Amino acid sequence: MTATLPVASQTEIFYPSADGEPVAETFDHLYALLTTLEVLKQYLANRQATVLGDQFLYYSQGFPKLRVAPDVMVIFDVAPGGRDNYKLWEEGQVPSVIFEMTSGGTQDKDQIFKKTLYEQLGVKEYWLFDPKGEWIEEKLRGYRLRGEIYESITDSRSEPLQLRLQVEGRLIGFYREDNGEKLLIPDELAAALQQEVVARRQAEEQVEQERQRAEQQRQRAELAEAEVEQLKAKLREMGAYPDGEI
Repeated sequence: MTATLPVASQTEIFYPSADGEPVAETFDHLYALLTTLEVLKQYLANRQATVLGDQFLYYSQGFPKLRVAPDVMVIFDVAPGGRDNYKLWEEGQVPSVIFEMTSGGTQDKDQIFKKTLYEQLGVKEYWLFDPKGEWIEEKLRGYRLRGEIYESITDSRSEPLQLRLQVEGRLIGFYREDNGEKLLIPDELAAALQQEVVARRQAEEQVEQERQRAEQQRQRAELAEAEVEQLKAKLREMGAYPDGEI
């Protein structure tokens, strides 16, 4: 009887984590990629999920050339944290949402090859964001899997993420569906934290001012009481009042 070994045990296959290519072709694309990555990482920080950016997604065991590098991909029901690359057969979960920062130069690859591949892999949502508006007039275009076919998203909502998406200049704005709050980008988060620090400092200063005013009032009351006692004592010494009358 001959035992059949797993492919990885028969031969060592190398799955690279980099190809030497630039992360993005322009600053706008890079900024949109990194901002989307960070916003979604913060949003899903306490979830059993991971968000990866520009890392290889290997989708066929034993074939390291069958790979794609989504700009941002969100995978649920996996261990949180980063990876050097993502192998479907090891993780057991297909990305639920993928974002590609597209341009005129990547238009054909993004809307034909990648769209077809993600559709076949079962990626629930595929979003194309064109920060420069080179070929997508509205800049943001989404597809949602219905059965085995992608259909255009018309409500600007991400069902897996439970977020509403909105074009804001050359970035995607994300808003929670449960309370309408915007997920702050790093710059906005830093500004909000700075405002919180300033507000806390002002509140502490106000408390200290109130404490000082209260202390001054206490001291003035004690001083006034002492002056009254001194006056009473002097009056007694002068015999103006018998003891105990004042």
